[in-house]
Amino acid sequence: MTSSSPSGTPDERLGIAFALAGVDELTFTRILRDVMHDPAFRRPLQVQAQEPRSGPGGSHSARLTLAFLPEDRELAVNAMQRLKTLLLRYGVQVDSIVVPGEQST
Repeated sequence: MTSSSPSGTPDERLGIAFALAGVDELTFTRILRDVMHDPAFRRPLQVQAQEPRSGPGGSHSARLTLAFLPEDRELAVNAMQRLKTLLLRYGVQVDSIVVPGEQST
């Protein structure tokens, strides 16, 4: 979904995406709770979450994305570092991190 800026033009949000390997639903819920209560993830950042799923059609890893406007990049990078710390607390393996304008890690 795209929002509009005060000038009426659509905002072009960027996103730092974390693919989280082997996270169960309970751990994912705990991580999400911590993220939602941590001031590092305050507005204007948006946290987009995709819970881990498994089923007959296959399974996919959990995913967290920090969405931000280009002018909020520094805030987003700081939040990314904080998210890495939170994930370490839960012993979560990060499959990949995709940062706009950089190669994935």
